[in-house]
Amino acid sequence: MFFLGNATGHDFLFHLASWMDVAGQWHEGIVYPRWAEWANWGFGEPRFVFYPPASWTIGAALGSVLPWKMVPGAFIWLVLVAAGMWMWRLAREWLPGPQPIVAAVLYAVNPYFLVTVYYRSDFAELLAAALLPLLLWDALRVARGEWRRVPLLAMVFAGIWLSNAPAAVIATYSLALILAVACATQRSFRPVLPGAAAIAGGFGLAAFYILPAAWEERWVQITQVISDSLRPAENFLFTHSNEPDFVAFNWKVSWVALGLIIVTAIAAAIVARKRRELQGLWWMLVALGVASVVLMLSSSAWLWRVLPELRFMQFPWRWLDVLSLVFAFFVAAAMSRAPKERGSWVVIGVVFLGIGATAAAIIRDADWSGGDFVTLVSAVDSGRGYQGTYEYAPVGCDPDQFPGNPDDTERVPDVSSVPAPRVAKLDPDSGDIVPAAGVRVHVEQWTAERKAFTADTAVSVTLALRLVDYPDWNVRLDRQEIRAELRPDSKQILLPLPAGAHRVDVRFGRTWDRTAGDAISAFTAIALFAFWWALRRKATEAGGA
Repeated sequence: MFFLGNATGHDFLFHLASWMDVAGQWHEGIVYPRWAEWANWGFGEPRFVFYPPASWTIGAALGSVLPWKMVPGAFIWLVLVAAGMWMWRLAREWLPGPQPIVAAVLYAVNPYFLVTVYYRSDFAELLAAALLPLLLWDALRVARGEWRRVPLLAMVFAGIWLSNAPAAVIATYSLALILAVACATQRSFRPVLPGAAAIAGGFGLAAFYILPAAWEERWVQITQVISDSLRPAENFLFTHSNEPDFVAFNWKVSWVALGLIIVTAIAAAIVARKRRELQGLWWMLVALGVASVVLMLSSSAWLWRVLPELRFMQFPWRWLDVLSLVFAFFVAAAMSRAPKERGSWVVIGVVFLGIGATAAAIIRDADWSGGDFVTLVSAVDSGRGYQGTYEYAPVGCDPDQFPGNPDDTERVPDVSSVPAPRVAKLDPDSGDIVPAAGVRVHVEQWTAERKAFTADTAVSVTLALRLVDYPDWNVRLDRQEIRAELRPDSKQILLPLPAGAHRVDVRFGRTWDRTAGDAISAFTAIALFAFWWALRRKATEAGGA
């Protein structure tokens, strides 16, 4: 990327737009954004209510100190280094010599990460996957009855939920499977209690995001995320039943998955001869690997229908995040199992050559045009905005009906021609948005979460705000709360004004679910800290005695 620029994968523009939007709102004094101001060509959407905050917070922070063209590469570099470090931390507890370093490097550059970086540009999923080694490491200790690790496991679990929702679903089922295997290998239900406490603590820590996202999804078209070609049933390995573009990409991922499955199976078989040295870890990794493979195959379609929330993962091959962890550990662990040390290094060399060949093919096939990057930066800087997402569109809203899309030649004039307060009147004949003629407007404040201005009109007029309706928006006209009218197709907020001078104040309010989520997260954080402090003090007193 240093030489070629940014690889603009499937989700590249979505993430970059989010980072730029958040960075802009920080300059407005909004610490935790909820409303994406420039989505839907400036009409907005509640993106940050539903999309986990970790990735867009890191991206916006990097964008505040680096040029935007450098931010994606910096984000990826930091996350991959962190992934390698955390994999090394897990592996060094079980593997001798240089094997933990090999496991770390294998995980940081595993083929699916390369797919995620160059083809998909799913920065949030990459961040969540980097935390998986820590999740397994802490879960192993908690399963052994180390209660002092419960707060740490809760923090890691919450971190994954705050990074990427599909990866969080994977982590939840994976953690449940780890605890189940621990119970089986120990022939005891003792791991259940501390494990359940850690899971509850993780949900509690992330409640400030999870509760509003769960409650307010009834206000948006969230099911669009699993519509048509995005359904799990259309995206199992080596699928044929999908749109041509999806099928073409699916087969690329499927070949990567097949290679990982074969190498992981061989390495697991080699390591199996010394599985007693790994205690219950070998069985946990095998269980995670088998579950990942099974859930990527079409024969598991019934599981995707019955298991809660699993369908919202969209793509079954996302389980490659877990399989990649199993792959890295088993391949590194298999090094010392070869008859001769030189032979093990030859095997590792072959594996890295395979990864290098895969990387070369992916990099050569990636999109390096970069044209959309420049267009997006220009659109946000100019105030024109960017395309929104269907799943975050309010119920009854058709995002395609918003004017401002530069590719939409049927809608004139462009919204960028609307005056600074982005207030216009609705032409009853054409239905188009036109600059407000005969209306004198004075803007008091215009930010992502508040639009305050005065309007003086000689005749009755309907002002159409450059804003889409959402239950959190509170509209006051002349200090009286009113129910705004809405444009039927787009749910754009319309304000009928009689002749005269008026004051309009539109605020993005705070709902009960956000207050409750914040309170739960704060209470959980205090409770986990108190629990950790009590155990630490008890251990100190026992050591002194």
